[in-house]
Amino acid sequence: MDDPTFSPIRWNRRTLLGAAGGTALAAVLPPMAEATPEEADAAIREMFGDKPINEGRVWVKLPPIAENGNSVAIDITVDSPMSDDDHVRRIGIFSPRNPIATIAEFRLGPHAGRAQVSTRVRLAGTQTLRVIAEMSDGTLWAGKATTYVTLAACVIG
Repeated sequence: MDDPTFSPIRWNRRTLLGAAGGTALAAVLPPMAEATPEEADAAIREMFGDKPINEGRVWVKLPPIAENGNSVAIDITVDSPMSDDDHVRRIGIFSPRNPIATIAEFRLGPHAGRAQVSTRVRLAGTQTLRVIAEMSDGTLWAGKATTYVTLAACVIG
């Protein structure tokens, strides 16, 4: 070839073994499993029933970019006085892309002080998490947040 930038692969034993090893590794690694948005909706119905879900009162904070999906910080705050008559009973975190749609469930009561949860979750790639809060009067409120994950987690075989 006359192109000085062209460099053909020089096949030798080392190159051949490296290519074969990479191909074999790709064949045995488990594929990335993920739930679908429908499975996330089903998980929400399983936890909270078919009650209508209102938007608002739930604030979800995720980093805009998560460099590693193995440990992504999430902060959840629900607008509630946390009194005996008006408090948060449960908070659920749901993913449309993780292998299991239900990430976590937290149970609170009027003596929790604040309706606030901070934790870390594993994420199987870029996604929008939905958070549903059940109030003491039975109403459901939702919030959501999106994060871009550069290195996904949740690979299962």
